[in-house]
Amino acid sequence: MLYGADYNPDQWPEEVWDEDVRLMREAGVNVVSLGIFAWSRIQPAEGVWDFAWLDTVIGKLHAGGIRVNLATATASPPPWVSAQYPETLPADESGASYWPGSRQHFAPSSPTYRRLAGELVRRLAERYVDHPAVAMWHVGNEFGCHLWMDFSDAARDAYRDWLGRRYGTVEALNAAWGTSFWSQRYARFDEIFPPRLAPYSHNPSSMLDWRRFTSDMLLECYLMEREILLAAGATQPITTNFMGPFKPADYAAWAPHMDVIADDCYPDPTNPHRIRDAAFQRDLVRSLKPGVPWILMEQATDAVNWRPWNPGKRPGVLAAETAQSVGRGADGIMFFQWRQSRAGSEKFHSAMLPHAGTGTATWRSVTDLGERLGALPELPPPGRDARVALVFDWENWWAVEERDHPVEIDYLALCLEWYGALHSRGLMVDIVPPEKVDDGYDLAIAPALYLLRDEGAASLTRFVGDGGTLLAGPFTDIVDGHDQFRSGGFLTQLGPVLGVRFEDFGALGGPTTGGTGVGAQAARASADGDRAPFRLGHVEATGSLVAELVHPVEADVVASFTDGRAAGSPAVTRHAFGAGEGWYVATMPDPVGLDAIVGAVVEASGVRPVVANLPAGVEAARRGDLVTVINHGDDEVVVTLAGTDAETGAPLGRTTLPAQGVLFAWAPIDSGPSPMPTSVDDSVATPA
Repeated sequence: MLYGADYNPDQWPEEVWDEDVRLMREAGVNVVSLGIFAWSRIQPAEGVWDFAWLDTVIGKLHAGGIRVNLATATASPPPWVSAQYPETLPADESGASYWPGSRQHFAPSSPTYRRLAGELVRRLAERYVDHPAVAMWHVGNEFGCHLWMDFSDAARDAYRDWLGRRYGTVEALNAAWGTSFWSQRYARFDEIFPPRLAPYSHNPSSMLDWRRFTSDMLLECYLMEREILLAAGATQPITTNFMGPFKPADYAAWAPHMDVIADDCYPDPTNPHRIRDAAFQRDLVRSLKPGVPWILMEQATDAVNWRPWNPGKRPGVLAAETAQSVGRGADGIMFFQWRQSRAGSEKFHSAMLPHAGTGTATWRSVTDLGERLGALPELPPPGRDARVALVFDWENWWAVEERDHPVEIDYLALCLEWYGALHSRGLMVDIVPPEKVDDGYDLAIAPALYLLRDEGAASLTRFVGDGGTLLAGPFTDIVDGHDQFRSGGFLTQLGPVLGVRFEDFGALGGPTTGGTGVGAQAARASADGDRAPFRLGHVEATGSLVAELVHPVEADVVASFTDGRAAGSPAVTRHAFGAGEGWYVATMPDPVGLDAIVGAVVEASGVRPVVANLPAGVEAARRGDLVTVINHGDDEVVVTLAGTDAETGAPLGRTTLPAQGVLFAWAPIDSGPSPMPTSVDDSVATPA
């Protein structure tokens, strides 16, 4: 188990470096990410290089038995770069320049930036590629974190080249973008500009390509540095740090180029859905590279500095959040950062070694955690433990949130709501694009899959035909990969699978209340005439966003709208297709309805939880034969689990988990159910 943090010795005098190494060993640290923001220290001026300090630091770490994840230091150019080469600066949508003084102040498509960054990487690689301390390479840092889009002239030129490679001819681009609308037909690629500030809406097809381009430019920067490292003979793993469900970068397209997935995750202590949202993020990054353990590259030991309110973590939460990562596939646990900064924007951000020193609760928590992780046995890699796939797609995210639609949709919020109904049932979930849904799953749920590529539709159709259960939510299968309607209307790809015909969206109106979660969107549908109540068995529920008008062609109607404009039309349908089933939900259900619908499809698909009958607030995750059970509640609970304690080797039975308590257990999938009865205070927990 890797354990460590970002280390920034260039921010501190050399006198503390030996103390750093000594305290790292005391805390159980065995790896650090080094030099992420050190470009100005390594290259104080063009043609001037200073590696002596870095040689010293790496040597001290190596002597202390601490491995190095060596950064390429390209995330923030030093002041001399923008002063001598202003063309490297990015621009906003009005064309105005962003200026230095913060970080990530570079245009990703700038040839000059890439030349200068490439030279830095070459120098680092030549010097350290064979150093025995260097165990991994860290390219850049959180690509796109603060600069979601660059509208500079460098981006303009690169965008035209990118479009030329993508479409070949301007005629093909005109067809893909539908440029006959609003007299937008182009005669040459050099007539095309980035979607800078305009009087009204930009062409949605062009906006989709612009987002693809933006993600690709960031990826090109990573790949440029990766190729330099490989050309220098690097044999260590090469990666960069992701940020979970980060909209600007299509991580599903990036993942094949990462030797190991690394992720930064900062759950908000004030978020009532913190546990659900963090589990979603960890399942997402695990799903990006199946079968390969991932690294939590950054988390906070306590409070962060960058939210409006920054409370610290309650006792035990750090260990519980860490266990959530380990249980969902991580083989590395790291923090930002090792020593808390004395100056700069992040000086209030917590660290492993706080300003108050080693006589602190933070220090005790990180050293205790390091000892516990260090004592863990070798863990199995994450396998195909999930039998449920949540369909999540970046290109769909970009397209479904474009303006000028029947309703405003927060795609991530909807996906989190559907995921939450699965997570609360203790189910392992992979989060994958539609093309990755295969017969390794029993159930797939596709919320608001507005943009559906032909390959994705074929994969979902094959999945159901081969015996899988597919549930599609509203606003699904509307446009093709160019954000254009297909001939024949809507649900043209999945209609036969779902057994319904789609007529109209039935957008629900109402007052704008702020927020885009299910609760807020339900409030928008509260105006008279815009309610979408429906009944599913004995459950009374209400839909929001839309009450689509769909007609059952071959499907059975499971629930119908009982009031409002959609009264009498199907709200939920079910259709046998091939050896499987296709379910369709024509509205976004409220939490009660959502839970009932997910319960119905889970039962229909036969999917079982990791551990049955866990108390509320307790989650379980499986990676191979390892089951991780976490009590996120404020009170202790008693669980009964067949298997052995992975830390002590003792056989398990009744186990008391304190508040924020964690149990790592060897519990093979075929271990039998516990014969003990279930009660409120004595919950039976049996591997499933």
